[in-house]
Amino acid sequence: MPSKARTLAVAFPALAVLAGGAAPSPAVGASGFDADLAFLRRHVEVVVLQESPSGARLAVVPAWQGRVMTSTAGGASAPSYGWLNEELIASGKLRAHMNAFGGEDRLWLGPEGGQFAIFFRKGDPCDLGHWQTPPMIDTEPWAVADRGPRHVAFRHLGHLVNYSGTPLEVQVDRTVRLLDRAAAAQALGGLPDSVRLVAFASENTLTNAGTSAWTRTGGLLSLWVLGMFKPSPEASIVVPYQAGSEAERGPVVNDAYFGRVPADRLVDRGGWLVFKADGNYRSKIGLSPRRARPVVGSYDAAASVLTIVTFDRPEGATEYVNSMWEIQKQPFAGDVVNAYNDGPPSPGGKPLGPFYELETSSPAAALPPGQHLTHVHRTFHLQGTPADLDAVSRRLLGSGLAS
Repeated sequence: MPSKARTLAVAFPALAVLAGGAAPSPAVGASGFDADLAFLRRHVEVVVLQESPSGARLAVVPAWQGRVMTSTAGGASAPSYGWLNEELIASGKLRAHMNAFGGEDRLWLGPEGGQFAIFFRKGDPCDLGHWQTPPMIDTEPWAVADRGPRHVAFRHLGHLVNYSGTPLEVQVDRTVRLLDRAAAAQALGGLPDSVRLVAFASENTLTNAGTSAWTRTGGLLSLWVLGMFKPSPEASIVVPYQAGSEAERGPVVNDAYFGRVPADRLVDRGGWLVFKADGNYRSKIGLSPRRARPVVGSYDAAASVLTIVTFDRPEGATEYVNSMWEIQKQPFAGDVVNAYNDGPPSPGGKPLGPFYELETSSPAAALPPGQHLTHVHRTFHLQGTPADLDAVSRRLLGSGLAS
């Protein structure tokens, strides 16, 4: 009798293309949400949001910038969907460059690289040795401003200086909401009754808290939400894109962040991209405003979990900050949607996780003093049989599990 993994790979040709023969890894949520929650509570304060009667829950940590660490759809096994860096969390120590605690929805600010970067100091080369995440989005705790059974809100003030030397005074307001099944089903265009679900949204608002306008000549910021998930040899990221010629819309994908992605790890299926999410090869892709659609997803065949991420994108927005690690000719020709697969940064090196990420960004924020910009990012985890999930995948990602 064929294995479940082989059956699903045959049913979903994109997964068969990316199959690789890597060693098996634990299924999504193998540790269970309750175990992950107990672990987190031994080391940090956790705010739990819960939806009744389904039992869907979120674990949110104020000390780590109000990030959603993990979630569950409930049920007898209460699977846990987020990636946690248990080694780092248990150590109680902070690392240089970035503290990859984990989390399915964490807020960063862009741009990462370039002449307006906030992750590199003026004059430093844009390389891993000089990369440093700003403390306000890495190590500084955020104060809880409001809290209810299904939401928690935060506010934080910070001071940044970009690579060009421009000072930026910022206020960030962030609200995490657990969505009920009716709201989730409406957002996704319907759901089979048999599918288990957890859904949540983060509403993130960036305000210019200084006395000077943020300008293209001095550098602009953006809101950037990243979700960190458990890698698997049988997990693939699916990124739908707007069709059209390169003359009309430009290249389909930017895969040059950390060197070109090998062809066996990134496949263009004609309308959507499939990107391997095994945590074994450090690579990143992005889609421009002319190519991106307001949705991205992933599918773990071993666990039969479909993850969908949607976001609000202002109509007509064309300028997005460029996070490439180089001095840029076009600092506002950045990507709207990104996906990252972790892995060793060099042969024999230790990865940050490993994990994979689904990321969305707001437009560049050209804000006068006191003005603000908001970016909403939503995450849906659907667990069921491939037949349950196929229609949802086809409708939202363009890729059916049995096509």
